[in-house]
Amino acid sequence: MIAGLRTPRGLITAILLLVLAILPLLTQAFDQRYLLSIGTRIVIWSIAAISLNMILGYGGLVSFGHAAFFGIGGYAVGILYANGITTGWIQWPVAIVAASVWAGLIGALSLRTRGLYFIMITLAFAQLVYYVGAGLEAYGGDDGLNISRSRFSGLIDLRDKAAFYWLCFVLFCATLWFCGRLVNSRFGLVIRGAKANDLRMTALGFAVFRYRLAAFAISGAFGGLSGILLANEGAYISPAMMSWVKSGDLIVIVVLGGMGTLCGPLYGAIAFFALEETLKPLLDLAHKGWGEYWQIVFGPMLVLIALYARGGLDSLLGRRHG
Repeated sequence: MIAGLRTPRGLITAILLLVLAILPLLTQAFDQRYLLSIGTRIVIWSIAAISLNMILGYGGLVSFGHAAFFGIGGYAVGILYANGITTGWIQWPVAIVAASVWAGLIGALSLRTRGLYFIMITLAFAQLVYYVGAGLEAYGGDDGLNISRSRFSGLIDLRDKAAFYWLCFVLFCATLWFCGRLVNSRFGLVIRGAKANDLRMTALGFAVFRYRLAAFAISGAFGGLSGILLANEGAYISPAMMSWVKSGDLIVIVVLGGMGTLCGPLYGAIAFFALEETLKPLLDLAHKGWGEYWQIVFGPMLVLIALYARGGLDSLLGRRHG
């Protein structure tokens, strides 16, 4: 651990985690409360990106429908709230199980395909969930549904922005720890080996399909968790949570930070939202309304990262040892 802090990567990661840990105190001290909202989104999207990185970065499975788990987690909370169930002790487990079960179902079908076909079938299932959400008129349809934050009586008040942020941060740290343990376990080594050569892993006696299906279900569960947090953060759910655009944003965050790296999703999320919050006002300053098209500037920047930093931002922090 101490040796890791001596490298640029370890030092920068430690500083980022420290800043995130005390962010509510910093925003209060400098009277910049809006930064807490940005920090909350960064932490929530980092959880989602880590869940995608489990199958994309380590498993080589390019899922273009990962935002569906966002939506399932969020809608499970919203539907239960609309039916009078406001306690998080029920909402959150139901949402996580629902996202995991859905991931298992679509994984059982989509994992029988490869390459472009896998990308398209995951996108198709995600669009199916999107249109189901848009058709739920009882829960707002296209307009979405306003909800209240989950209640954990006697434990934590999620209406307090700082308390909610710290809960998100703790869950992010737990997700990061779990991912680190998973990818370095026997299970994770099989997933990584299958990415390199699945036929060879099968010849060695590993049931690659079952391992990938389990990884897909685990990834879906953490995607559902991020959807729960996103719904609570905005006190709102809508089909836009699970659009293909959100799935694309998640892939961009993972690629930008560094696929197959433990902290790459965190680097990618910080860079993504930092650029968004920087480019929008700059473009609006140049011409009113241009801020909405900030990704026109972000796109070429991403291309440069893809061309000259194949390992994403993580690769710019120095060569990885061990």
